[in-house]
Order: sequence, then C-alpha cells, then structure tokens
Amino acid sequence: MRAILLAAALGLILFPGRAQDAPRPRVELATSYGPVVVELDPAAAPLSVANFLRYVDEGQYADTIFHRVVRGFMVQGGGMGKDMAEKPARAPIANESEAALGAGLRNVRGTLAMARTEAPDSATAQFYINTADNPDLDPIPGKRAGYCVIGRVVTGMDAVDKIEQVRVVWRRGMPNVPEYPVRIKSARRLTD
Repeated sequence: MRAILLAAALGLILFPGRAQDAPRPRVELATSYGPVVVELDPAAAPLSVANFLRYVDEGQYADTIFHRVVRGFMVQGGGMGKDMAEKPARAPIANESEAALGAGLRNVRGTLAMARTEAPDSATAQFYINTADNPDLDPIPGKRAGYCVIGRVVTGMDAVDKIEQVRVVWRRGMPNVPEYPVRIKSARRLTD
C-alpha cells in the first residue's frame, strides 16, 4: 500500500499538470432559447462538478426554469419549476471557490457557477451563467467566500444572451423573474 501511495505522490510531483489533462465532461442544456453546451472542470472543483453531474444524471434540471435574470450580471436556474415551486434538492455541498480560483476559474462572462445563499457551504442544485465579468463573486482567500465556478459555456452563449434580454417582473416576492418562463427542457451529458 505504501508503494502505491508513494508512486501516486511521485507522479503528482513529476507530472503536476496531469490532473488538468483529465477529460472535461460536457453537458447540453436544452433551453427554450436554444441549446447551451457547458464544459466542466472536475480537476478545479471535483465535489461541485460531481454534484452538478449527479443532478444532470438524475433528471433534476428537466422542466426547470431560469427563474432569475439580471441584465449585465447573470442568469440563474436549475431549481424551480415553471410554477416557481422549488424542486427538492440534496444536502448542500462544501464551497470549493478558493480551489477553483487557484485553478484559474473566475466569475467571468460565459462561466457556469454554483448558486448559493449567503452561507458559503449552501450550494445544492441551482447554478448560474455569468453574462458579464463579475469579480465580486470570486473569493478573496481568508476574507470572503466566493461562488464556485465549475465550467464554461462552449457553445450557445447566443442563447444565454437572448435569455438575459427577456422582460422581468416581480413574482412571488422575487425580483428579476422572467415574465414568461424560460425553460430548461432537459440536461444531458455529451461526454464523460
């Protein structure tokens, strides 16, 4: 057992970039404005990516909506049905925003990140796509917990831009809700 651990440690020392070369799964979100394909980075945020993929594989995102749209900021979805009822989610996961930042993932236009409450370790199923550079969402190690970026849009940013432009209203006490539902019809893995 020691020999295996020693070999693994030596491999990390001699080939530190190997984890970055790992396959990056892609997921297609079929939205009412067109497909959006995201590429995930499991080397940067393994727990968060595994969590997102589990929700994808379980069908959590089918028939959900983008329930929060803020121009010049982001579009958020993955947790509510078109009736604005929140779908059940599993227990929250630990925040990996500092590790993701260390791997070069920042909240910039076109990146996918985990939504959460004010509590750093509260992300479950909801996610958002940045439609602008949002450095205030990045962590400041030792000072501020950030929002964990898990990947980036590789095709379909035009659909995200269309979603960002929809008219929004107040609904059920929430601002920035699209006047007409912007659906996520399905989410499926393209590669693994």
